[in-house]
Amino acid sequence: MRLSSDRLALINPSASEGASQKARDLIAAGVDVISLATGEPDFDTPGHVVEAAIAAMRAGQTRYTGTGGTPELRKAIVEKFRRDNDIVYDLSEVLASAGTKNTIFLALVASLNPGDEVIIPAPHWVSYTEMTKMAGGTPVVVTCAQNNGFKLDAQTLEQAITPRTRWLMLNTPCNPTGAVYSREDLLALAEVVRRHPQVLVMTDEIYEHILFDDVKFHSFAAVAPDLKARTLTLNGVSKGYAMTGWRVGFAGGPAELIAAMKKVQSQSLGSICSISQAAAVAALLGPQDYLKERAEAFQARRDRVMALLGAVPGLRCHRPEGAFYLFVECSGLLGKQTPKGGVLARDIEVAEYLLDEARVVVVNGTAYGISPYFRLSIATSLERLETACARIADAVARLK
Repeated sequence: MRLSSDRLALINPSASEGASQKARDLIAAGVDVISLATGEPDFDTPGHVVEAAIAAMRAGQTRYTGTGGTPELRKAIVEKFRRDNDIVYDLSEVLASAGTKNTIFLALVASLNPGDEVIIPAPHWVSYTEMTKMAGGTPVVVTCAQNNGFKLDAQTLEQAITPRTRWLMLNTPCNPTGAVYSREDLLALAEVVRRHPQVLVMTDEIYEHILFDDVKFHSFAAVAPDLKARTLTLNGVSKGYAMTGWRVGFAGGPAELIAAMKKVQSQSLGSICSISQAAAVAALLGPQDYLKERAEAFQARRDRVMALLGAVPGLRCHRPEGAFYLFVECSGLLGKQTPKGGVLARDIEVAEYLLDEARVVVVNGTAYGISPYFRLSIATSLERLETACARIADAVARLK
């Protein structure tokens, strides 16, 4: 009996979710594990957002809503894009879904034909390639060098484009590297995109509010307004507003594409949680000052962890400009022997060794399309981060 489709044989499970689940299982079994695998802020959802959700429930807002989001939420999304990104959208050009991840999937399913290519700069978030394959497309992974800040440059993009290219995917700030595309970076990429009218741009800006060192954030559609009709701008409330469990993401883009995404959503998800939508309205239209305070807390953690891991022989930390991850090069550990006699041949084995010997959960860089690296999240307390770094240093010191 066949219980799964042939398509699923092409899909890899999420490495970051797998690592997080392994940590949860070990913790549930009583093992003293520090998980640095999860991309989830440790801050609480702001109080005014929680109160808005409670008020919505008490007011009876507990029924189905429109497929693309309530009028209130879509108006809030339009206002957010205008206020924060200098992009003007009509209500017909925005859509809300159950998280930015699902919004990306809707866009791919709605726009890809078999064999259409999606250019994905690496290192990349683990799900971009797998969602592309699930939607029938072909991921074209383009490696971006560390000496260029792990960012895609115009020449590399030009070389990757073919007549089958349908999308260029950009993620700024980037998961896992924390790279932020400057205005100049985006202008150079836009110049290439202009020469290829079949290419659309999907820009994932979910970490927009988590920036370090006074780095400025720029949206592709604002930098290149003439390409707005070919750009899908993605965002959500999960990361900056610490609302991961509320599951609200959204997109702004050409009305035809938004309508196609809405059609897919109508036959898959339907509408998203009415209570979460009310909370998202409060997040987007309410006070914004705490976002900078939280970003400053993440920056302090980044600096501390970089200092601690930078002192560990064999590890080299890339300096992120945003998001809440460190992408750590571990080539200096490859070829070393573990206390149990094993050899660290790949970053996969490095991550496994840190789990076994240090009881610290990280995600191997191979899952993000480049090696030898591992990603760790700094979205936990400074005390736990210091303990984790001490454990990693001790485990590395035991290698031969």
